[in-house]
Amino acid sequence: MESQARGGTRWRRFAAVMVPSVAATAAIGVGLAQGALAASFTVSGQSFKVTTDKLVNEDGFVQYGTVNATADGKHVPVAVSAFNSATIYNLCQSVVVPTPIGDVTLRLGAGADPKNPVKAENLFIDVAQLDANAEFTNIDIGVPAGGTTKGPKPTGQYDPNSFAQQADKVTLTDVKQTAWATTAGTFKLSGLKLNLHRGNDKQCY
Repeated sequence: MESQARGGTRWRRFAAVMVPSVAATAAIGVGLAQGALAASFTVSGQSFKVTTDKLVNEDGFVQYGTVNATADGKHVPVAVSAFNSATIYNLCQSVVVPTPIGDVTLRLGAGADPKNPVKAENLFIDVAQLDANAEFTNIDIGVPAGGTTKGPKPTGQYDPNSFAQQADKVTLTDVKQTAWATTAGTFKLSGLKLNLHRGNDKQCY
């Protein structure tokens, strides 16, 4: 990683500022796991990209629509994918952050070793766009969001009578998605790697 001055800001100094924010995010995850924080929160107003080779859920999935509130007061419609548990292989997450030295891509990877995938419990992903191959077991399409029984209980601003779907199991492969938020009761990131890149050409896809 370079240490060049551009516009009076040193690259390493910038990294020193940004990396602690990841620790803060981890602390929020711990708070959720311990029940100290609510699962719903105001989103940043900036979406991020996620890819994974495979996501496996074997104990309940539900999907429904809701609205996220951004920090600047706007509202963003999302489809929430919620899993009682998930095993995730080769996870990549990236976001492009504007800074005084230009755009910087924060890229996070985990679970690249098939023997040590990412593990999550009570996982909620607020999705704006999803491309994947999907296989569902015992799927119910068109149930009311407030009456789902197979996945986590829906949260956030949603109409309990609105459209939802649920399944006993789901496997997603070759996943590419744009998301606004992710929450989990527990999130075990095996082989976690965080890298910072100048520009926006190092995104997950």
